[in-house]
Amino acid sequence: MNNDMLKNMLIWAVAAMVLMSVFNHFSGQGSTPTSRVDYSDFIDQIHQGQVSQVSIEGPTIRGVYVDGKAFTTYSPGDPGLMGDLLDNRVKVSAKPPEKQSILMQIFISWFPMLLLIGVWIFFMKSMGGGMGGKGGPMSFGKSKAKMLTDEQIKVTLDDVAGADEAKQEVGEIVDFLKDPGKYQSLGGNIPRGVLMVGPPGTGKTLLAKAIAGEAKVPFFTISGSDFVEMFVGVGASRVRDMFEQAKAHAPCIIFIDEIDAVGRSRGSGMGGGGNDEREQTLNQLLVEMDGFEGNEGVIVIAATNRADVLDSALLRPGRFDRQVSVGLPDIKGREQILKVHMRKVPLSEDVKPAYIARGTPGFSGADLANLVNEAALFAARNNDKLVTQKHFEQAKDKILMGVERKSMIMSEKERRMTAYHEAGHAIVGYLVPEHDPVYKVSIMPRGRALGVTMYLPEEDVYSYSKQKLESQLSSLYGGRIAEEQIYGADLVTTGASNDIERATSIARNMVTKWGLSEALGPLMYEDEEKAGFMGHSRNANVSEEISRLIDAEMRKLIDRNYKRAQEILIEHADKLEIMTDTLMEFETIDAAQIKNIMEGLPPGKPKDWGESDGKDSDASSGESTEKTSKDAVLDDAVSDDMSGDSASEQGEPKLH
Repeated sequence: MNNDMLKNMLIWAVAAMVLMSVFNHFSGQGSTPTSRVDYSDFIDQIHQGQVSQVSIEGPTIRGVYVDGKAFTTYSPGDPGLMGDLLDNRVKVSAKPPEKQSILMQIFISWFPMLLLIGVWIFFMKSMGGGMGGKGGPMSFGKSKAKMLTDEQIKVTLDDVAGADEAKQEVGEIVDFLKDPGKYQSLGGNIPRGVLMVGPPGTGKTLLAKAIAGEAKVPFFTISGSDFVEMFVGVGASRVRDMFEQAKAHAPCIIFIDEIDAVGRSRGSGMGGGGNDEREQTLNQLLVEMDGFEGNEGVIVIAATNRADVLDSALLRPGRFDRQVSVGLPDIKGREQILKVHMRKVPLSEDVKPAYIARGTPGFSGADLANLVNEAALFAARNNDKLVTQKHFEQAKDKILMGVERKSMIMSEKERRMTAYHEAGHAIVGYLVPEHDPVYKVSIMPRGRALGVTMYLPEEDVYSYSKQKLESQLSSLYGGRIAEEQIYGADLVTTGASNDIERATSIARNMVTKWGLSEALGPLMYEDEEKAGFMGHSRNANVSEEISRLIDAEMRKLIDRNYKRAQEILIEHADKLEIMTDTLMEFETIDAAQIKNIMEGLPPGKPKDWGESDGKDSDASSGESTEKTSKDAVLDDAVSDDMSGDSASEQGEPKLH
């Protein structure tokens, strides 16, 4: 409950108490120092000489006893009362009865009901944000879109970096909004809708706002989930109201974020009926975008991460005419994005955006903004006046590998076992063909991981060869094999649990999705997009014989690469010991030290943060890559339990 709501409730409580006091006063139920006596007792007290004076106001009799105590009673209309009072020498005074106005009588009788109605209105207004905005419960159907005027939007296309193709696609929309006659004179119509598709954090919302800021037109923004309510018809009403507002401010832009919340294919949900609230909202959106009534000057821009689930009627020409792909930036795009965000940060001369861009493969625009912010926080924590390359390296490691858990105390035995495990990953990954270079190895606990082996690719990668995938299988088992080789099979730990999970996933995808099995050939046997109930995605048409063959092919892939990793570590057992000792000494070793160890040279000391000029063999000795395909082998890093492993590809960490 926020402070404003609490303040309002206190005001209402005080008002209720005041009104109740007034009610009690007028109803004669207020507490007074007088006592109430029965009329018969009152007559007896008169005859006994206990009453000194009375005041008669209609049927109400107020009096005072001889001892000074006050009392109150009511007369039933006794005609002999006055004689009794005078005979017993009681001082008598009389007042005409007070007459309450009709309005006051009505108010007093209706006050409890009015109070309940007032409290109900207050609570309904306080819930108005979730039930139709400022208008409260009486404005369910009002649009919740927020309008930003051209003066409020300070973002332009110059503030959008790393999306040159997308900026070019939307450039003519800006031209049309500035000068619509240029296109209309030639019979051309600007696209009514633009659908921006891309991973989270790539700048879809920023790009839409930049279009409005560049064209100097009003900008309506709303989320797809804001249309959907529990009451059927509310979403459709909000769509109508939003377009009515937009027409009144045309030319303008309507931006619908996460449109898949309301634009999913009809009939694909659990409801499936024509009266479903979401389907009615979608139908109204379809009509508003391209129905009998035109929406001249109103351009709808929508963003989604799941264009594959949208209704086909929404994607046809005349509605969303264009799909603009806003993907993860490449190395040049990352450098441009970093420069945009670095404008607000005081930088040291040793900061090189190009070098940072090489070491951040797969980062989105939002990730890079977070990187710059984390670097600034590291500088502030150290009371530095400028943000240096060292701070950016610390921020990058924190984002990629997790926060260092310096407070976690590990025994010497467990630290050495972790060192063997990570050294096994690094040595196998260094020697197998087509594997991404080892960037850094650490036994400093980070997040839920006890150790980290991190790889960075040398160049942009958009597809994977069978050889590269098998090399990844070998390196994933390097940690477990190193433990087994040093301590024996009975003392192998659970540290490789996530390694095994990821290796199994790669092997299954190679056999069932990527056609990299000689026995099964180029056929797909599993489809993630058509996953069934409880996540079962295996094709129902796959026979038991094929299922057994899939398992056998997976076993062959795993066994072959497990054996290769064993042979590598047996052959380089001396390197395993040296790298383990180096990790025990420094806790973290870099690519240069790893290279020296593998070439039989003294490992040396770790290079100081920010010392590299971007031309050394460590820290991804070439341009780094991005995640460009949903079928990327190790597209997302997953942390297991405290002793679990989390492997990564394309710059993400490999955790023990």
